[in-house]
Amino acid sequence: MTQQPSITYRTESDSMGDKQIPSTVYYGIQTLRAVENFPISGIKPLSTYLDACVLIKKAAAIVNGKLGCIPEDISQALIAAADEVLAGNLRDQFVVDVYQAGAGTSHHMNVNEVLSNRALEIMGDEKGNYKRVSPNDHVNYGQSTNDVIPTAIRIGGLLALEKTLFPALSQAIASLDKKALEFHDIVKSGRTHLQDAVPVRLGETFRAWAQILREHSARIETASGDLTSLGLGGSAAGTGLNTHPEYCEKVAQILAELIGKPLKPAPHLMAAMQSMAPFVNVSGALRNLAQDCVKMSHDLRLMDSGPKTGFKEIQLPPVQPGSSIMPGKYNPVMAEMTSMVCFQVMGYDSAIALAAQAGQLELNVMMPLIAYNLIHSIEILGNTISALTAKCLDKIEAKGDRCLAYAEGSLALVTALNTHIGYLNAAAVAKESLETGKSLRQIVLERGLMSAEDLAKVLDLEKMSAMPERTPGG
Repeated sequence: MTQQPSITYRTESDSMGDKQIPSTVYYGIQTLRAVENFPISGIKPLSTYLDACVLIKKAAAIVNGKLGCIPEDISQALIAAADEVLAGNLRDQFVVDVYQAGAGTSHHMNVNEVLSNRALEIMGDEKGNYKRVSPNDHVNYGQSTNDVIPTAIRIGGLLALEKTLFPALSQAIASLDKKALEFHDIVKSGRTHLQDAVPVRLGETFRAWAQILREHSARIETASGDLTSLGLGGSAAGTGLNTHPEYCEKVAQILAELIGKPLKPAPHLMAAMQSMAPFVNVSGALRNLAQDCVKMSHDLRLMDSGPKTGFKEIQLPPVQPGSSIMPGKYNPVMAEMTSMVCFQVMGYDSAIALAAQAGQLELNVMMPLIAYNLIHSIEILGNTISALTAKCLDKIEAKGDRCLAYAEGSLALVTALNTHIGYLNAAAVAKESLETGKSLRQIVLERGLMSAEDLAKVLDLEKMSAMPERTPGG
């Protein structure tokens, strides 16, 4: 038998007593209590959120070291420890469930304890010797959960947008613009109320979707501007108790340099701590985008429906077999996935709205939920749009003959006859066409309502489906 190595422990103490901590782990007693208290979802902090928290700790260590608030050697060790975590090390040491203590104290102390113990090792000391490097007195100098966590949500949101959602939107817009050109000359039937409507160009459908995403990207970019105003330096209640007078300005400046964004201290630190309005604003913009993405995914599914009994105006690329029992069946799975993710984003937004109004007096303790929902929304929405583009949008093919057949058979073509034969005559023609199966063109000619030459000009599908030319300023 292989002999299992014996587990050794160190003893850590807090205001509630002592606990045995495995010697190998970098978190401490407050993290262990949180793990025991909150076995809720099994979901650990998002990587982007953790990056945001560690960036704040690195910035604080730099500023507090320069200002002489903590010893220089401890400052340098904490900076080195933070860099290791940002490089991807010790990620398994952040173990607190996302549903945890109000305001996020448990996760915050998890970060403080890991950085403290790693800094001790870097300085040649043993984990747990908090008299030399304390999670509270050194890592957390001049800080509080109450100003760190709302700042981390801001930084995490900005990082997620920059890395995930904005690139995904740019790729999707480029793909849709490309399809708009490719499908420019294909005429299809428009549909309103799911009934026949006047003809449109398939290319314009894709161009409209590109424009919709372009406008959403701009809305989210505008909303994200609220995330650049930081309450860091407000400490426990927004008054800046226990912080150096220069800390607030300098830590915002260092953080701005670390993430490459124009961050600044909030005009009123207490307001920045209490109000969740910036997160509600960004989440609302995400919900807005999600709603249009659902509509777009439903349109794709309708237009691809069939192949024999549906619209089948386009062909979405098959990416996997669609049925465990029906051979040869392929489903629009990328569009289906898109709808499900968007529903999740809308649900997250509703939860954020509830959490945002649940603050009392100087603090909103529901911030852990807001942090997870907001950053996760950005990331799953970005990943979804990116996957939809690569696996679906880029490879859509048009069924031009099918599109034209529907457009030529549409009763809505009668709309173009209104100004030539009058609304009542046009309605009678449409009614007879529906009852007899004759074409509109045949009935108009049989009734002698127009000449064949004039009718051909009026029922020119190319002309009817063309977008109007717009004059500048018009």
